[in-house]
Amino acid sequence: MSKDSRYLLMLLVTVSIGVLVWVLCLAASGPVATGDGATSMGRPPQLHPDYSDTVIPPNIAPLNFLVRESGSRYLVRIRSQQGRPIEIASRSGKIAIPERAWHELLSSNRGGRLDFEIFVQSGTAWRRFDAVHCTIANEDIDRYLAYRRIRPVHSAWRDMGIYQRDLRNFDESVILSSEYFGGGCVNCHTFCTNRTDTMLVSTRSKQYANSAMIIRDGAVEKVAATFGYSAWHPTGKILAYTSAKIAMFQHATGSEVRDVIDLDSYLAYYDVNARTVKTTPAIAQKERLETYPTWSPDGRFLYFCSAPLTWTDRSVIPERYDQIKYDLIRAAYDVDRDTWGPAETVLLAQDTGQSILEPRISPDGRWLLFCMCKYGCFPVYQQSSDLYVIDLEAAERSGRYEYQRLEVNSDESESWHSWSSNSRWIAFSSKRGNGTFTRTYLSYVDPNGTAHRPVLLPQRDPTHYDSCLWTYSVPELVAEPVKVAKEDLGRVVRGSRRVNVEMPVTMATPQAKPDAASDPYRSTRE
Repeated sequence: MSKDSRYLLMLLVTVSIGVLVWVLCLAASGPVATGDGATSMGRPPQLHPDYSDTVIPPNIAPLNFLVRESGSRYLVRIRSQQGRPIEIASRSGKIAIPERAWHELLSSNRGGRLDFEIFVQSGTAWRRFDAVHCTIANEDIDRYLAYRRIRPVHSAWRDMGIYQRDLRNFDESVILSSEYFGGGCVNCHTFCTNRTDTMLVSTRSKQYANSAMIIRDGAVEKVAATFGYSAWHPTGKILAYTSAKIAMFQHATGSEVRDVIDLDSYLAYYDVNARTVKTTPAIAQKERLETYPTWSPDGRFLYFCSAPLTWTDRSVIPERYDQIKYDLIRAAYDVDRDTWGPAETVLLAQDTGQSILEPRISPDGRWLLFCMCKYGCFPVYQQSSDLYVIDLEAAERSGRYEYQRLEVNSDESESWHSWSSNSRWIAFSSKRGNGTFTRTYLSYVDPNGTAHRPVLLPQRDPTHYDSCLWTYSVPELVAEPVKVAKEDLGRVVRGSRRVNVEMPVTMATPQAKPDAASDPYRSTRE
């Protein structure tokens, strides 16, 4: 056989082997491409996180997930009625969805169903699982989410900060962290009408004292005051806040041994233009504890929580601390005249049997969202804490404030919640899953007030939360990012220039101006 003949024979053999390999590979992957030949498992796959049967924002980041089924190859097809399906192959079970294709598919199918078809190979055989479905909402969620990130500590911390996340992707950035002012505490962050041009960030520090950073139209002003839970009047002229003497204590046993009590508290409000602090008997009564202010969207009412003050010693935990239950109250306010009406009862703890906390009203004025737990003022430490809602329009017609428990609740604590600017989404904190770490969930609220199965805040790595030792709390939905740089905020916190205000002296507070140097806390709050 000639040299050319041998070369031609080797070439034919090589091509034949290549064709055979290609045919075998095609046969192995054929069932995935066509759905024929794969063994149907007759059940949906185990996914982590499990996004099945959820309603998702049309502008949310890709819902990356892990297929928890044994296998050597994984193939996922994501499809909807319009647009090209997304096909993803993986050998580890981690499914990373390409962002551009994901957003195109969601944008083309608002209000439609999204299907996830999942195939797993073991050896040469493929298994086909029942498709997983979710619904794409018509309405966007506000693009940004601000939250506090801290370790789940008891009474000390190493680092903490307020962060913002772009919900359309996975970008996270610092608004202000403790490293910018000597390891101090940064906890309360409050925005006016879901925007960042008027906002508050509170800091506490032994080195730089307690202060409130008032941000308006890009300018930062340091107020020498301790503003607790706060709420902006819709006009941005008034900031209502809690002034409280807070104590943390521990239980001997239980799944959650931490607890918090307000030994004394009242509400006050800061006039931003006049740079003065005021209060009124309607929101600061001697015999009551007042906290968690929130404004109605029209600015006509301040809603808050109030409990009877039954002890005289404001330095020790009262013996019957577990009997403290807060009512839901409101007081009328005229911002132009700076006048208040009397306190009115919305919902009594004696009627619900629980403590009513953290009211927030949807921007359209329709829904009042709040927590209820067995007792006290700090639901994040209460396993019994659940989310409830009141239809304010129905209450106005009937004269009765009737509440209902939301379906999004779990067996663990639900707390810290906020509304999107279009009143269709809520972000809330939950300890579901492990009972220790607080995570953020997003839930669609339809026009009837039904909150649908929530979505865990997605991360680029679907196993992120498995090893994440941070807790995410106080999620606030905002339509835009915070524009003031973290370095600029840090300089103002460290600076000596500040607005000094006279705190209102009321009979409800034996010490109107706590010593910031000796009591920088309020920092151990989660």
